Amino acid sequence: MLDLSRVLPHARIPELPHPYFGKVRDCYDLPPSPEHPGGRRILISSDRISAFDRILAAIPFKGQVLTQTARHWFDHTADICPNHVLGYPDPNVVIGQHVSILPVEIVVRGYLAGTTSTSVLTLYRAGQREMYGHRLPDGLRDNQALPQPLITPTSKAFDGGHDAPLTADEILAQGLLTPDQWEAISAYALALFDRGQKMAAARGLILADTKYEFGLDAEGRILIADEIHTPDSSRYWRAEGYAEAFETGARPPSFDKDVVRAWVAARCNPYTDPIPEIPAEIIAQTAQVYVEAYEMITGQPFQPDNAGPTPLDRVRANLSPWFTTPSKA
Repeated sequence: MLDLSRVLPHARIPELPHPYFGKVRDCYDLPPSPEHPGGRRILISSDRISAFDRILAAIPFKGQVLTQTARHWFDHTADICPNHVLGYPDPNVVIGQHVSILPVEIVVRGYLAGTTSTSVLTLYRAGQREMYGHRLPDGLRDNQALPQPLITPTSKAFDGGHDAPLTADEILAQGLLTPDQWEAISAYALALFDRGQKMAAARGLILADTKYEFGLDAEGRILIADEIHTPDSSRYWRAEGYAEAFETGARPPSFDKDVVRAWVAARCNPYTDPIPEIPAEIIAQTAQVYVEAYEMITGQPFQPDNAGPTPLDRVRANLSPWFTTPSKA
């Protein structure tokens, strides 16, 4: 049984330098050193769950699940593409090389799926056949496998704006990437996706699509950063049941991580109204979904780390070697 009192709602640690607090991650930049002239970043995955451009709740062990799922995939794809990882001092924490994230978000899609305005399914339903520089044939059905996996890049809206679809020609014409960078990233993305689909299939899963973040290190080398093939960055379906769902036009069976999102949306306008208190059973159900996703994706039992009085105490203790200022506690 999970101890649902073990929650990491934040990782605000004043002894760590140069903080940056995102919606889900709390990050700290370490200064350059002779071994790491480009600097390093501490990335702490909290248990916060974000939707509708706001924080809805904290889900016990969510941060550990995402960090350890990404670790599984970084370990199994390092032969394909170098990554930013330098170490894991805590189950919720990655020490990574500081990278300059490239201004193009890479999504690889193996199926005609999705719900956002930039998804291939949304565009296809609207009658488009030319998208992202690709031509799709007529007659495809919802959630059907594409003739081959497609890279569907979008502009990366760092300033809070909306991502916009791009083609390879537009990426090069706008100077977002050099031709060599685009060629390398395309090859990396397709190879990573191929590895992900094959490993997922062995676990009874379909990796339908996924998002990759690439960046440059201090020497200009392309690295994959952020996360890879996690339940939050990828669409997974259960292979068992997919064929029946496809034939009937139903949604393929998946990890339903939208438990909290759906509960909130059914009770208010989540963009403008106050968020009602989310029941403990909904929090527990969502935590279990994340744990189940970890175990199915990795094939390993989930081992919750219950060290320390609280998860924050444990994280603080494990990061104490990087403290640079006296405690303000």
